[in-house]
Parts: sequence; structure tokens; C-alpha cells
Amino acid sequence: MSDYKEYQRWLELVRLIELPHWDNLPNFDLYMDQVVALMTEYTGPLGLEAVTPAMVNNYVKNKVIVAPTKKKYQVMQIADILLITLLKQSFSIQEIRTGIDRVTASEYPKQAYDRFIDLVNKKISQIGKSRPDRNANNLTDQLLEAASDMIVDQLETNQLVKIVKNSKVHEPTKIKKIK
Repeated sequence: MSDYKEYQRWLELVRLIELPHWDNLPNFDLYMDQVVALMTEYTGPLGLEAVTPAMVNNYVKNKVIVAPTKKKYQVMQIADILLITLLKQSFSIQEIRTGIDRVTASEYPKQAYDRFIDLVNKKISQIGKSRPDRNANNLTDQLLEAASDMIVDQLETNQLVKIVKNSKVHEPTKIKKIK
């Protein structure tokens, strides 16, 4: 199979991936081995580093995620582990925790998580598709375009993280009860 055909095959497969929304995460408690298997199911097809029990234990030890209750992980912890897995390619664990805290200070965790997953899923479904600013006609050009996009996106993201770190955190929006 040619390199280009291999890349096209990968694009077709990866575009089918949809990360789960909050309501599609398990709504029952999971043991460590179940959490690791679930993360592998979600992120393995993306080619991300596999989550290990040692990683999860490290997140708990460093208070990046809440400790499990009776060795069982709940939906909030599962969502956090998935977000960490997606973001740790570019950010430190503490930067990710700070970002999650910042976003959830102004929105509820479920809504913030779902909004982020919607954005990631949209980007995944569009991966490799022609962008107006891209002129890639072969794999080398595609690689150069993708790498340059990554650098610029990383620069922008780093600046936004710096600004967010230094800005005042807003209180969560209160929901009015309907009678």
C-alpha cells in the first residue's frame, strides 16, 4: 500500500471516532482496571499513549483528580482522566488541572466537558480535509501544513493559558429553580 493510500485509510478511520459525551460515560463506579480499559477504548484509536494504573495513581497522588471512593472511580474522575489524556500531549498535568478548574468555575462540569468534546469531535471529523489556507497536494506538503498549524495553534493556546492563569476566576452560573 502506498504511503498516500495508507494516510487516506487512516483519515477515513479516524474521522469515524467520536469521543463520548458526559451522559455516555459509565454512570456507575469503575475499578482501576475498568477505567484503564475504558480509556484505551476511547483514546487508543487516536494513537494516544495508553493510560496506565500508575498514571491514574499519580493523578490522584498529585491531587489532579479526586481520589476514588473505595477504589472506585465515578463519572467526574473518568471525564477528568479522558481530558488529561487528550491534553497531556501539549500541557503539563498541573496546567490541565488549572484549565479544567478555570472552565468549570464559570460552567458546570458536565456542560463544559460536553462543549469541549463537541469541539474535539468536530475537529476529528474534519481532520485532513482541505482547509482554505492549505495547498497540500502530497504527503510531504500535508505534513508541513499540519505541523505549521500545530505550532501556531500551540502558540495561541499557550498565550491563552497564560492570560487565563492571571485573570480573575468567575463564580459558576446559578441555575434558577423552576416551580
